[in-house]
Amino acid sequence: MNSKIQKLESKIAEAKLGGGQKRIDRQHEKGKLTARERIDYLLDEGSFEEIGILVTHRTTDFGMENQKFYGDGVVTGYGTVNGRLIYVFAQDFTVFGGSLSETHAEKICKIMDMAVRVGAPLIGLNDSGGARIQEGVRSLGGYADIFYRNVQASGVIPQISAIMGPCAGGAVYSPAMTDFTVMVENSSYMFVTGPNVVKTVTNEEVTSEELGGASTHATKSGVTHLTSENDVQCLEDIKTLLSYMPQNNQEVTKKLPYELQDEFREELESIVPENANKPYDMRSVINGIADTDSFFEIHKDYADNIVVGFARLAGRSIGIVANQPMSLAGCLDVNSSKKAARFTRFCDCFNIPLLVLVDVPGFLPGTDQEWNAIITNGAKLLYALSEATVPRVSVITRKAYGGAYDVMNSKHIGSDMNFAWPSAEIAVMGAKGASEIIFKKEISEADDKEAKLAEKEAEYADLFANPYTAAERGFVDEVILPKETRRKLIKAFAMLENKKVERPNRKHGNIPL
Repeated sequence: MNSKIQKLESKIAEAKLGGGQKRIDRQHEKGKLTARERIDYLLDEGSFEEIGILVTHRTTDFGMENQKFYGDGVVTGYGTVNGRLIYVFAQDFTVFGGSLSETHAEKICKIMDMAVRVGAPLIGLNDSGGARIQEGVRSLGGYADIFYRNVQASGVIPQISAIMGPCAGGAVYSPAMTDFTVMVENSSYMFVTGPNVVKTVTNEEVTSEELGGASTHATKSGVTHLTSENDVQCLEDIKTLLSYMPQNNQEVTKKLPYELQDEFREELESIVPENANKPYDMRSVINGIADTDSFFEIHKDYADNIVVGFARLAGRSIGIVANQPMSLAGCLDVNSSKKAARFTRFCDCFNIPLLVLVDVPGFLPGTDQEWNAIITNGAKLLYALSEATVPRVSVITRKAYGGAYDVMNSKHIGSDMNFAWPSAEIAVMGAKGASEIIFKKEISEADDKEAKLAEKEAEYADLFANPYTAAERGFVDEVILPKETRRKLIKAFAMLENKKVERPNRKHGNIPL
Protein backbone atom coordinates (compact mmCIF):
# COMPACT_ATOMS: atom_id res chain seq x y z
CA MET A 1 0.00 0.00 0.00
CA ASN A 2 2.85 2.39 0.87
CA SER A 3 4.37 1.97 -2.59
CA LYS A 4 1.04 2.83 -4.22
CA ILE A 5 0.72 5.95 -2.10
CA GLN A 6 4.25 6.96 -2.99
CA LYS A 7 3.49 6.43 -6.69
CA LEU A 8 0.42 8.65 -6.44
CA GLU A 9 2.33 11.34 -4.59
CA SER A 10 5.05 11.22 -7.24
CA LYS A 11 2.52 11.65 -10.08
CA ILE A 12 0.81 14.56 -8.36
CA ALA A 13 4.15 16.27 -7.69
CA GLU A 14 5.08 15.80 -11.35
CA ALA A 15 1.72 17.23 -12.47
CA LYS A 16 2.12 20.32 -10.30
CA LEU A 17 5.55 20.98 -11.78
CA GLY A 18 3.90 21.45 -15.17
CA GLY A 19 6.36 21.64 -18.05
CA GLY A 20 9.36 21.63 -15.73
CA GLN A 21 11.13 24.08 -13.45
CA LYS A 22 13.06 25.79 -16.27
CA ARG A 23 9.89 26.72 -18.11
CA ILE A 24 8.32 27.95 -14.88
CA ASP A 25 11.39 30.11 -14.22
CA ARG A 26 11.08 31.60 -17.71
CA GLN A 27 7.41 32.37 -17.00
CA HIS A 28 8.47 34.29 -13.88
CA GLU A 29 11.18 36.14 -15.80
CA LYS A 30 8.45 37.59 -18.02
CA GLY A 31 6.67 38.90 -14.92
CA LYS A 32 3.86 36.36 -15.23
CA LEU A 33 2.45 33.97 -12.66
CA THR A 34 2.11 30.27 -13.47
CA ALA A 35 -1.31 28.69 -13.93
CA ARG A 36 -1.33 27.28 -10.40
CA GLU A 37 -0.13 30.53 -8.86
CA ARG A 38 -2.96 32.36 -10.60
CA ILE A 39 -5.55 29.97 -9.21
CA ASP A 40 -4.02 30.13 -5.72
CA TYR A 41 -4.18 33.93 -5.78
CA LEU A 42 -7.73 34.07 -7.15
CA LEU A 43 -9.29 31.56 -4.75
CA ASP A 44 -9.62 31.62 -0.99
CA GLU A 45 -6.66 29.99 0.68
CA GLY A 46 -6.91 26.21 0.78
CA SER A 47 -10.24 26.09 -1.08
CA PHE A 48 -9.09 24.81 -4.48
CA GLU A 49 -9.99 21.24 -5.44
CA GLU A 50 -8.41 20.11 -8.68
CA ILE A 51 -10.17 17.88 -11.19
CA GLY A 52 -8.31 15.88 -13.84
CA ILE A 53 -4.78 16.34 -12.50
CA LEU A 54 -3.54 13.04 -14.00
CA VAL A 55 -5.05 13.46 -17.48
CA THR A 56 -2.61 13.15 -20.41
CA HIS A 57 -3.04 13.54 -24.16
CA ARG A 58 -3.78 10.57 -26.42
CA THR A 59 -1.69 11.58 -29.44
CA THR A 60 0.85 9.15 -30.87
CA ASP A 61 1.74 11.05 -34.05
CA PHE A 62 4.93 13.12 -34.54
CA GLY A 63 6.65 11.48 -31.55
CA MET A 64 4.07 12.86 -29.13
CA GLU A 65 3.74 9.50 -27.34
CA ASN A 66 7.07 10.30 -25.64
CA GLN A 67 6.02 13.81 -24.60
CA LYS A 68 3.33 13.54 -22.00
CA PHE A 69 2.69 15.84 -19.04
CA TYR A 70 0.06 15.28 -16.38
CA GLY A 71 -2.80 17.77 -16.65
CA ASP A 72 -2.11 18.27 -20.36
CA GLY A 73 -1.64 22.02 -20.23
CA VAL A 74 -4.66 23.11 -18.22
CA VAL A 75 -5.48 23.16 -14.51
CA THR A 76 -9.21 22.74 -13.79
CA GLY A 77 -11.31 22.57 -10.64
CA TYR A 78 -13.41 24.49 -8.18
CA GLY A 79 -13.00 26.58 -5.03
CA THR A 80 -14.31 29.72 -3.39
CA VAL A 81 -13.82 33.46 -3.83
CA ASN A 82 -14.79 35.33 -0.67
CA GLY A 83 -16.70 32.24 0.38
CA ARG A 84 -18.61 31.87 -2.92
CA LEU A 85 -18.28 28.72 -5.02
CA ILE A 86 -16.72 29.22 -8.44
CA TYR A 87 -15.34 26.93 -11.14
CA VAL A 88 -12.04 27.78 -12.79
CA PHE A 89 -9.65 26.66 -15.49
CA ALA A 90 -6.16 28.03 -16.03
CA GLN A 91 -4.19 27.20 -19.15
CA ASP A 92 -0.55 26.32 -18.45
CA PHE A 93 1.78 27.91 -20.98
CA THR A 94 4.70 25.79 -19.70
CA VAL A 95 3.10 22.67 -21.25
CA PHE A 96 3.12 22.73 -25.07
CA GLY A 97 2.55 26.50 -24.93
CA GLY A 98 -0.83 25.90 -23.29
CA SER A 99 -2.08 24.59 -26.64
CA LEU A 100 -5.51 23.02 -26.69
CA SER A 101 -5.72 19.27 -27.31
CA GLU A 102 -8.66 16.90 -27.27
CA THR A 103 -8.14 16.00 -23.60
CA HIS A 104 -7.33 19.62 -22.65
CA ALA A 105 -10.74 20.61 -24.07
CA GLU A 106 -12.47 17.69 -22.33
CA LYS A 107 -11.19 18.93 -18.97
CA ILE A 108 -12.54 22.43 -19.61
CA CYS A 109 -15.88 21.10 -20.86
CA LYS A 110 -16.25 18.94 -17.76
CA ILE A 111 -16.07 21.87 -15.36
CA MET A 112 -18.25 24.01 -17.62
CA ASP A 113 -20.94 21.34 -17.42
CA MET A 114 -20.55 21.13 -13.65
CA ALA A 115 -20.78 24.92 -13.28
CA VAL A 116 -24.09 24.98 -15.16
CA ARG A 117 -25.53 22.02 -13.24
CA VAL A 118 -24.58 23.51 -9.88
CA GLY A 119 -25.26 27.13 -10.82
CA ALA A 120 -21.94 28.84 -10.08
CA PRO A 121 -19.75 31.33 -12.00
CA LEU A 122 -17.07 30.10 -14.40
CA ILE A 123 -13.68 31.83 -14.61
CA GLY A 124 -11.32 31.08 -17.50
CA LEU A 125 -7.66 32.12 -17.23
CA ASN A 126 -6.49 32.00 -20.84
CA ASP A 127 -2.80 31.67 -21.75
CA SER A 128 -2.53 29.49 -24.82
CA GLY A 129 -0.76 29.30 -28.16
CA GLY A 130 -3.97 27.99 -29.77
CA ALA A 131 -4.95 24.60 -31.17
CA ARG A 132 -2.36 21.82 -30.85
CA ILE A 133 -1.47 21.29 -34.49
CA GLN A 134 -0.22 17.71 -33.90
CA GLU A 135 -3.84 16.70 -33.23
CA GLY A 136 -5.42 18.28 -36.30
CA VAL A 137 -9.19 18.26 -36.35
CA ARG A 138 -9.45 16.78 -32.85
CA SER A 139 -8.16 20.02 -31.32
CA LEU A 140 -10.50 22.04 -33.54
CA GLY A 141 -13.39 19.86 -32.38
CA GLY A 142 -12.32 20.57 -28.81
CA TYR A 143 -12.70 24.30 -29.38
CA ALA A 144 -16.16 23.80 -30.85
CA ASP A 145 -17.18 21.75 -27.80
CA ILE A 146 -16.16 24.67 -25.59
CA PHE A 147 -17.92 27.26 -27.80
CA TYR A 148 -21.15 25.26 -27.65
CA ARG A 149 -21.01 25.20 -23.85
CA ASN A 150 -20.31 28.93 -23.68
CA VAL A 151 -23.58 29.49 -25.50
CA GLN A 152 -25.54 27.02 -23.36
CA ALA A 153 -24.21 28.67 -20.19
CA SER A 154 -24.88 32.21 -21.44
CA GLY A 155 -27.46 33.92 -19.26
CA VAL A 156 -27.47 30.96 -16.87
CA ILE A 157 -24.21 31.52 -14.98
CA PRO A 158 -21.75 34.44 -15.11
CA GLN A 159 -18.75 33.69 -17.33
CA ILE A 160 -15.55 35.75 -17.02
CA SER A 161 -12.46 35.40 -19.22
CA ALA A 162 -9.02 36.66 -18.27
CA ILE A 163 -6.52 36.92 -21.13
CA MET A 164 -3.15 36.52 -19.41
CA GLY A 165 -0.99 35.62 -22.40
CA PRO A 166 -1.53 34.81 -26.09
CA CYS A 167 -5.03 34.07 -27.34
CA ALA A 168 -5.17 33.64 -31.11
CA GLY A 169 -7.17 32.05 -33.89
CA GLY A 170 -10.24 30.08 -32.87
CA ALA A 171 -9.30 30.50 -29.20
CA VAL A 172 -10.58 34.09 -29.19
CA TYR A 173 -14.19 33.11 -29.76
CA SER A 174 -14.71 31.51 -26.37
CA PRO A 175 -13.79 34.70 -24.46
CA ALA A 176 -15.86 36.70 -26.94
CA MET A 177 -18.97 34.74 -25.93
CA THR A 178 -18.41 35.12 -22.20
CA ASP A 179 -19.87 38.01 -20.23
CA PHE A 180 -16.67 39.91 -19.43
CA THR A 181 -13.12 39.86 -20.77
CA VAL A 182 -10.15 41.19 -18.79
CA MET A 183 -6.75 41.63 -20.48
CA VAL A 184 -3.32 42.11 -18.91
CA GLU A 185 -1.39 45.04 -20.35
CA ASN A 186 1.81 44.34 -22.30
CA SER A 187 1.65 40.55 -21.84
CA SER A 188 -1.61 39.48 -23.48
CA TYR A 189 -3.08 39.77 -26.94
CA MET A 190 -6.09 38.55 -28.91
CA PHE A 191 -6.48 38.29 -32.67
CA VAL A 192 -7.98 35.94 -35.24
CA THR A 193 -4.90 36.15 -37.48
CA GLY A 194 -1.45 37.17 -36.25
CA PRO A 195 0.97 39.81 -37.57
CA ASN A 196 2.72 37.38 -39.95
CA VAL A 197 -0.51 36.39 -41.68
CA VAL A 198 -1.63 40.02 -41.83
CA LYS A 199 1.64 40.98 -43.51
CA THR A 200 1.33 38.14 -46.03
CA VAL A 201 -2.25 38.95 -46.97
CA THR A 202 -2.43 42.75 -46.70
CA ASN A 203 1.24 43.83 -46.61
CA GLU A 204 0.57 45.65 -43.34
CA GLU A 205 3.43 45.84 -40.84
CA VAL A 206 1.96 45.55 -37.35
CA THR A 207 3.12 44.22 -33.99
CA SER A 208 1.15 41.80 -31.83
CA GLU A 209 0.53 44.60 -29.34
CA GLU A 210 -0.75 47.01 -32.00
CA LEU A 211 -2.90 44.35 -33.63
CA GLY A 212 -4.49 42.81 -30.59
CA GLY A 213 -2.99 44.08 -27.35
CA ALA A 214 -4.92 45.15 -24.27
CA SER A 215 -4.84 48.86 -25.18
CA THR A 216 -6.05 48.19 -28.73
CA HIS A 217 -9.03 46.14 -27.59
CA ALA A 218 -9.86 48.52 -24.74
CA THR A 219 -9.97 51.63 -26.95
CA LYS A 220 -10.55 50.65 -30.58
CA SER A 221 -12.50 47.39 -30.80
CA GLY A 222 -14.19 47.18 -27.40
CA VAL A 223 -13.38 43.45 -27.26
CA THR A 224 -12.04 43.75 -23.71
CA HIS A 225 -14.09 45.23 -20.90
CA LEU A 226 -11.22 45.83 -18.47
CA THR A 227 -7.44 46.06 -18.64
CA SER A 228 -5.10 45.34 -15.73
CA GLU A 229 -1.49 46.32 -15.13
CA ASN A 230 -0.33 42.79 -14.26
CA ASP A 231 -1.51 39.29 -13.38
CA VAL A 232 -2.20 40.14 -9.73
CA GLN A 233 -4.30 43.20 -10.58
CA CYS A 234 -6.19 41.17 -13.17
CA LEU A 235 -7.17 38.59 -10.56
CA GLU A 236 -8.17 41.36 -8.12
CA ASP A 237 -10.37 42.90 -10.81
CA ILE A 238 -12.10 39.55 -11.31
CA LYS A 239 -12.80 39.31 -7.57
CA THR A 240 -14.28 42.81 -7.60
CA LEU A 241 -16.39 42.04 -10.67
CA LEU A 242 -17.77 38.88 -9.05
CA SER A 243 -18.88 40.86 -6.00
CA TYR A 244 -21.53 42.72 -8.03
CA MET A 245 -23.19 39.65 -9.53
CA PRO A 246 -25.15 36.64 -8.25
CA GLN A 247 -24.21 32.98 -8.54
CA ASN A 248 -26.67 32.35 -11.36
CA ASN A 249 -29.79 33.63 -13.09
CA GLN A 250 -32.11 32.28 -10.38
CA GLU A 251 -30.54 34.37 -7.63
CA VAL A 252 -29.93 38.03 -6.83
CA THR A 253 -26.68 39.62 -5.72
CA LYS A 254 -26.24 39.50 -1.97
CA LYS A 255 -27.03 42.89 -0.44
CA LEU A 256 -24.33 44.35 1.78
CA PRO A 257 -25.32 45.59 5.25
CA TYR A 258 -26.34 49.25 5.20
CA GLU A 259 -28.10 51.55 7.66
CA LEU A 260 -30.12 54.40 6.18
CA GLN A 261 -28.96 57.84 7.26
CA ASP A 262 -29.38 61.36 5.90
CA GLU A 263 -29.28 60.43 2.20
CA PHE A 264 -29.39 63.98 0.85
CA ARG A 265 -26.36 64.90 -1.27
CA GLU A 266 -25.88 68.66 -1.52
CA GLU A 267 -22.98 68.28 -3.98
CA LEU A 268 -25.44 67.17 -6.68
CA GLU A 269 -27.02 70.64 -6.70
CA SER A 270 -24.08 72.32 -8.42
CA ILE A 271 -22.95 69.72 -10.99
CA VAL A 272 -25.13 70.65 -13.97
CA PRO A 273 -24.10 74.08 -15.36
CA GLU A 274 -26.70 76.80 -15.95
CA ASN A 275 -25.45 77.08 -19.53
CA ALA A 276 -27.13 74.15 -21.32
CA ASN A 277 -24.24 73.94 -23.80
CA LYS A 278 -21.55 73.55 -21.16
CA PRO A 279 -20.38 69.98 -20.45
CA TYR A 280 -19.98 68.31 -17.06
CA ASP A 281 -18.71 64.91 -15.94
CA MET A 282 -21.55 62.42 -15.44
CA ARG A 283 -19.24 60.40 -13.20
CA SER A 284 -19.64 63.18 -10.63
CA VAL A 285 -23.38 62.51 -10.65
CA ILE A 286 -22.80 58.77 -10.32
CA ASN A 287 -20.42 59.23 -7.38
CA GLY A 288 -22.92 61.54 -5.72
CA ILE A 289 -25.67 58.95 -6.02
CA ALA A 290 -23.85 55.66 -5.36
CA ASP A 291 -22.42 54.33 -2.10
CA THR A 292 -18.95 55.70 -1.41
CA ASP A 293 -16.24 54.25 -3.70
CA SER A 294 -18.61 51.60 -5.02
CA PHE A 295 -18.69 52.53 -8.72
CA PHE A 296 -16.83 49.95 -10.84
CA GLU A 297 -16.71 51.14 -14.44
CA ILE A 298 -16.85 48.74 -17.40
CA HIS A 299 -15.49 49.55 -20.89
CA LYS A 300 -14.03 52.79 -19.50
CA ASP A 301 -11.85 53.61 -22.53
CA TYR A 302 -14.27 52.55 -25.26
CA ALA A 303 -17.14 54.71 -26.55
CA ASP A 304 -16.64 57.20 -23.75
CA ASN A 305 -19.75 59.19 -24.68
CA ILE A 306 -21.63 56.68 -22.54
CA VAL A 307 -20.65 55.37 -19.11
CA VAL A 308 -21.60 51.91 -17.89
CA GLY A 309 -20.67 50.02 -14.76
CA PHE A 310 -21.71 48.52 -11.47
CA ALA A 311 -22.31 50.35 -8.21
CA ARG A 312 -24.05 49.88 -4.89
CA LEU A 313 -27.00 51.84 -3.63
CA ALA A 314 -27.62 51.35 0.10
CA GLY A 315 -25.71 48.10 -0.21
CA ARG A 316 -27.72 46.85 -3.21
CA SER A 317 -25.87 46.00 -6.45
CA ILE A 318 -27.12 47.98 -9.47
CA GLY A 319 -26.04 48.52 -13.06
CA ILE A 320 -25.66 52.07 -14.34
CA VAL A 321 -26.00 53.34 -17.92
CA ALA A 322 -25.33 57.06 -18.29
CA ASN A 323 -24.80 59.53 -21.11
CA GLN A 324 -21.49 61.41 -20.79
CA PRO A 325 -21.75 65.12 -21.80
CA MET A 326 -17.94 65.39 -21.69
CA SER A 327 -17.68 63.37 -24.92
CA LEU A 328 -19.64 64.11 -28.11
CA ALA A 329 -22.04 66.08 -25.86
CA GLY A 330 -23.45 62.73 -24.74
CA CYS A 331 -24.84 61.83 -28.17
CA LEU A 332 -25.60 58.19 -28.87
CA ASP A 333 -23.51 56.70 -31.67
CA VAL A 334 -22.80 53.22 -33.06
CA ASN A 335 -20.25 52.14 -30.46
CA SER A 336 -21.96 53.64 -27.41
CA SER A 337 -25.25 51.99 -28.37
CA LYS A 338 -23.60 48.57 -28.63
CA LYS A 339 -21.69 49.09 -25.40
CA ALA A 340 -24.79 50.06 -23.42
CA ALA A 341 -26.95 47.36 -25.01
CA ARG A 342 -24.54 44.58 -24.09
CA PHE A 343 -24.23 45.81 -20.50
CA THR A 344 -28.01 46.16 -20.20
CA ARG A 345 -28.55 42.59 -21.35
CA PHE A 346 -26.02 41.24 -18.85
CA CYS A 347 -27.76 43.03 -15.98
CA ASP A 348 -31.13 41.72 -17.15
CA CYS A 349 -29.78 38.16 -17.38
CA PHE A 350 -28.66 38.18 -13.77
CA ASN A 351 -31.36 40.19 -12.00
CA ILE A 352 -29.29 43.34 -11.47
CA PRO A 353 -31.51 46.47 -11.35
CA LEU A 354 -30.75 49.22 -13.85
CA LEU A 355 -30.32 52.94 -13.26
CA VAL A 356 -30.23 55.11 -16.41
CA LEU A 357 -28.93 58.68 -16.16
CA VAL A 358 -30.04 60.74 -19.13
CA ASP A 359 -28.43 63.76 -20.76
CA VAL A 360 -28.69 63.08 -24.47
CA PRO A 361 -29.16 65.62 -27.29
CA GLY A 362 -29.86 62.88 -29.84
CA PHE A 363 -28.09 60.42 -32.11
CA LEU A 364 -24.79 61.54 -33.60
CA PRO A 365 -25.37 62.73 -37.20
CA GLY A 366 -23.09 62.14 -40.17
CA THR A 367 -22.29 59.81 -43.05
CA ASP A 368 -19.88 57.79 -40.93
CA GLN A 369 -22.66 56.94 -38.50
CA GLU A 370 -25.29 56.24 -41.14
CA TRP A 371 -22.96 54.08 -43.24
CA ASN A 372 -21.96 52.12 -40.14
CA ALA A 373 -25.60 51.34 -39.37
CA ILE A 374 -26.52 53.70 -36.56
CA ILE A 375 -30.10 52.67 -37.30
CA THR A 376 -29.70 49.00 -36.41
CA ASN A 377 -26.99 49.63 -33.80
CA GLY A 378 -29.06 52.28 -32.06
CA ALA A 379 -31.95 49.85 -32.16
CA LYS A 380 -29.86 47.36 -30.14
CA LEU A 381 -29.99 49.62 -27.10
CA LEU A 382 -33.68 50.31 -27.66
CA TYR A 383 -34.33 46.57 -27.90
CA ALA A 384 -32.20 45.70 -24.87
CA LEU A 385 -33.93 48.16 -22.58
CA SER A 386 -37.40 47.33 -23.91
CA GLU A 387 -36.71 43.65 -23.28
CA ALA A 388 -35.29 44.07 -19.77
CA THR A 389 -37.57 42.95 -16.95
CA VAL A 390 -35.37 43.94 -14.00
CA PRO A 391 -36.30 47.05 -11.99
CA ARG A 392 -35.52 50.05 -14.22
CA VAL A 393 -35.30 53.64 -13.03
CA SER A 394 -34.29 56.76 -14.98
CA VAL A 395 -33.12 60.21 -13.92
CA ILE A 396 -33.10 62.94 -16.57
CA THR A 397 -30.44 65.41 -15.48
CA ARG A 398 -30.56 67.74 -18.48
CA LYS A 399 -31.29 67.10 -22.17
CA ALA A 400 -33.55 64.33 -23.43
CA TYR A 401 -34.16 65.12 -27.09
CA GLY A 402 -35.73 63.30 -30.00
CA GLY A 403 -35.64 59.56 -30.51
CA ALA A 404 -32.78 59.32 -28.01
CA TYR A 405 -35.27 60.33 -25.29
CA ASP A 406 -37.33 57.27 -26.17
CA VAL A 407 -34.30 54.97 -26.28
CA MET A 408 -32.79 56.01 -22.94
CA ASN A 409 -35.22 54.05 -20.76
CA SER A 410 -38.25 56.25 -21.23
CA LYS A 411 -41.58 55.43 -19.62
CA HIS A 412 -42.86 54.43 -23.05
CA ILE A 413 -40.48 51.43 -23.29
CA GLY A 414 -41.25 50.08 -19.84
CA SER A 415 -39.23 52.06 -17.33
CA ASP A 416 -40.70 51.64 -13.84
CA MET A 417 -39.86 55.03 -12.34
CA ASN A 418 -38.70 58.18 -14.12
CA PHE A 419 -37.39 61.21 -12.26
CA ALA A 420 -36.25 64.52 -13.71
CA TRP A 421 -34.20 67.36 -12.29
CA PRO A 422 -35.53 70.94 -12.74
CA SER A 423 -32.75 71.44 -15.31
CA ALA A 424 -34.24 68.72 -17.55
CA GLU A 425 -35.24 69.62 -21.11
CA ILE A 426 -37.54 67.08 -22.76
CA ALA A 427 -38.41 67.88 -26.37
CA VAL A 428 -38.16 66.73 -29.97
CA MET A 429 -35.03 68.86 -30.41
CA GLY A 430 -33.24 71.87 -28.96
CA ALA A 431 -35.09 75.17 -28.77
CA LYS A 432 -32.99 76.87 -31.45
CA GLY A 433 -33.37 74.11 -34.06
CA ALA A 434 -37.07 73.73 -33.35
CA SER A 435 -37.68 77.48 -33.61
CA GLU A 436 -35.88 77.69 -36.96
CA ILE A 437 -38.29 75.09 -38.33
CA ILE A 438 -41.57 76.06 -36.65
CA PHE A 439 -41.20 79.81 -37.05
CA LYS A 440 -39.27 79.83 -40.31
CA LYS A 441 -41.73 82.12 -42.10
CA GLU A 442 -42.02 84.63 -39.24
CA ILE A 443 -38.25 84.82 -38.84
CA SER A 444 -37.64 85.28 -42.59
CA GLU A 445 -40.19 88.12 -42.72
CA ALA A 446 -38.88 89.92 -39.63
CA ASP A 447 -36.76 93.08 -39.96
CA ASP A 448 -34.39 91.83 -37.26
CA LYS A 449 -34.12 88.13 -37.94
CA GLU A 450 -31.72 87.40 -35.09
CA ALA A 451 -33.95 89.14 -32.54
CA LYS A 452 -37.02 87.30 -33.83
CA LEU A 453 -35.18 83.96 -33.64
CA ALA A 454 -34.12 84.70 -30.06
CA GLU A 455 -37.70 85.65 -29.18
CA LYS A 456 -39.15 82.45 -30.67
CA GLU A 457 -36.38 80.35 -29.15
CA ALA A 458 -37.28 81.65 -25.71
CA GLU A 459 -40.96 81.02 -26.41
CA TYR A 460 -40.30 77.39 -27.42
CA ALA A 461 -37.97 76.83 -24.47
CA ASP A 462 -40.57 78.16 -22.05
CA LEU A 463 -43.14 75.74 -23.42
CA PHE A 464 -41.07 72.59 -23.96
CA ALA A 465 -37.48 72.84 -22.68
CA ASN A 466 -38.44 71.78 -19.16
CA PRO A 467 -39.65 68.63 -17.41
CA TYR A 468 -43.12 69.86 -16.49
CA THR A 469 -45.01 69.11 -19.71
CA ALA A 470 -43.77 65.50 -19.54
CA ALA A 471 -44.65 65.34 -15.83
CA GLU A 472 -48.19 66.60 -16.53
CA ARG A 473 -48.69 63.66 -18.89
CA GLY A 474 -47.16 61.12 -16.50
CA PHE A 475 -44.10 60.51 -18.68
CA VAL A 476 -42.04 61.70 -15.72
CA ASP A 477 -43.19 60.43 -12.33
CA GLU A 478 -41.68 63.24 -10.31
CA VAL A 479 -39.56 66.34 -10.74
CA ILE A 480 -37.04 66.28 -7.90
CA LEU A 481 -34.24 68.41 -6.52
CA PRO A 482 -30.82 66.96 -7.37
CA LYS A 483 -29.91 66.60 -3.69
CA GLU A 484 -32.94 64.30 -3.21
CA THR A 485 -31.86 61.89 -5.95
CA ARG A 486 -30.06 59.27 -3.85
CA ARG A 487 -32.89 59.08 -1.30
CA LYS A 488 -35.53 58.79 -4.02
CA LEU A 489 -33.57 56.04 -5.82
CA ILE A 490 -33.01 54.00 -2.66
CA LYS A 491 -36.75 54.05 -2.01
CA ALA A 492 -37.65 53.32 -5.64
CA PHE A 493 -35.37 50.27 -5.96
CA ALA A 494 -36.55 48.94 -2.57
CA MET A 495 -40.16 49.31 -3.73
CA LEU A 496 -39.39 47.47 -7.01
CA GLU A 497 -37.44 44.65 -5.35
CA ASN A 498 -40.14 42.01 -5.96
CA LYS A 499 -41.07 43.14 -9.46
CA LYS A 500 -42.37 40.33 -11.68
CA VAL A 501 -42.93 40.47 -15.45
CA GLU A 502 -44.68 37.82 -17.53
CA ARG A 503 -42.89 37.44 -20.86
CA PRO A 504 -44.71 36.57 -24.11
CA ASN A 505 -44.62 32.89 -25.01
CA ARG A 506 -41.87 32.75 -27.63
CA LYS A 507 -38.64 30.93 -28.34
CA HIS A 508 -36.61 34.15 -28.31
CA GLY A 509 -36.75 37.61 -29.79
CA ASN A 510 -34.77 38.73 -32.82
CA ILE A 511 -32.51 41.56 -31.65
CA PRO A 512 -31.18 43.59 -34.63
CA LEU A 513 -27.63 42.22 -34.71
